[in-house]
Amino acid sequence: MTDAITVRRSAPEPLLTVSAVYDDDAHGGAIASARAFTADFLVAAPSTRGGPVADERVELAQLVVSELVTNAVRHAGGLCRLVLELRRDTLDISVFDREPAVPVPRGHDPCRIGQHGVEIVLAVCESLTVEPVPDGKRVRARLSLRQDRTDTAEPSD
Repeated sequence: MTDAITVRRSAPEPLLTVSAVYDDDAHGGAIASARAFTADFLVAAPSTRGGPVADERVELAQLVVSELVTNAVRHAGGLCRLVLELRRDTLDISVFDREPAVPVPRGHDPCRIGQHGVEIVLAVCESLTVEPVPDGKRVRARLSLRQDRTDTAEPSD
């Protein structure tokens, strides 16, 4: 596993970007490493956010990372890059891989075992986008870090 860490701050909103490159790992080590990297990143985030990220949101971020990296390992030859972009109330989780094909959510099938990753990501995230890049694609999920993600409106005076 190779970790490439880049920290960038921009105004006016603090932004912390960290990227990690994971090599192909047929035994699932890349997935576990990506989950651990995400948790470590979010635990270190309070200085950027002004407060800690709730355990529930850390676990959801790990779930999303696990699903996206699993897709890259299984369907795109294993080599991928995970990029985490932290803002005050959101975490953008991007996975770059070498497969240009877009992941597609499948219809409801209670008999299907597995292959629910895209549906899980869609259920817990604010958005999911896929962008072509020169050597494949970027799958980006935006996860709210607010405790009550349904309450996204700012309070009025």
